[in-house]
Amino acid sequence: MNRRQFSLRTVSLLLGAGIALPSGSSSAETTPKAARIGFVAPQGRSLPMFDAFREGLAELGYVEGKNVVIEARFAEGQYERLPQLFSELTALKVDIIAVTGAVTARAAMKVVNGVPIVFAVVVDPVADQVVSNMDRPGGNITGTTSFDPLQPKKQLELLKEVIPGIKRVAILGDQGVSPALINASEAQATAMGLEVLPIRVSSTNPPLENVFATLHNSRTGALIILEEPVVGVLANRIAGLAAKDRLPTLFAPSRVAAGGLIAYGTSQVQSVRRMAGYVDKILRGSLPGDLPVERVTTYELFINAKTAREIGVVIPPGVLQRADRVIQ
Repeated sequence: MNRRQFSLRTVSLLLGAGIALPSGSSSAETTPKAARIGFVAPQGRSLPMFDAFREGLAELGYVEGKNVVIEARFAEGQYERLPQLFSELTALKVDIIAVTGAVTARAAMKVVNGVPIVFAVVVDPVADQVVSNMDRPGGNITGTTSFDPLQPKKQLELLKEVIPGIKRVAILGDQGVSPALINASEAQATAMGLEVLPIRVSSTNPPLENVFATLHNSRTGALIILEEPVVGVLANRIAGLAAKDRLPTLFAPSRVAAGGLIAYGTSQVQSVRRMAGYVDKILRGSLPGDLPVERVTTYELFINAKTAREIGVVIPPGVLQRADRVIQ
């Protein structure tokens, strides 16, 4: 199917079905029918990603139960479940599918046929083989990315400011995803003269106690937890074990509720919220492959003063002043 055929098929399906879009839609003369949107995340429901997506749609005039139905599925860090989740959504005849993460996007591309796909929270859409070109994605997929190449440097600079004299940092990632993020963080730490201990776990129930024993024995000064599915599912447990060992942690902003010391980086929540705009454009007839992938690089900084007191870390006043939120 060529791109023009895909566009015509998409528009005819939406208009022929009489999908009800917010005011201004060209489908106003048809019998209204709620748009059916699939949403798939590799993590759990507790993350703010899904709520951010719903908020983004609401800001554009979509009202659940009135002009939109959202079918949400969560893999809880179990990648093997993704094909089945996409098969379920295909059987429900959703009009479009929104996904988070490169692993999820690639799984959708393998299973879903003829349904537009929109993604968010993909580190490098081209390197991760999700799109062939950022400006002209092609095919039936597009979306947003919140990756800033400067993020590892900014995170490490913040850690050095909070923990003066730090010499060794550990980086915890997910074995099931591209190593791009952990490699970038490791390279930047080395460039800044820090010793690095990269660790990648590969299941939803890894032996974290052994991981922390290694961190303790290696005299690690801080732990960076990457925004990746498996370690994301384990965020609360990781934060608890780190606090027990009085080990400072830096999580992604979406994990602020986990209880780590710092949550800092580009906002995945904003990236997902902006994904709703792509969904709206495609429902109105835009061709996914013609919509450039957007970079969303808004930074967020959260400091957990309660955790700081518990592990004996004094947060510099300048850092507290820059924080978007200080948790007491």
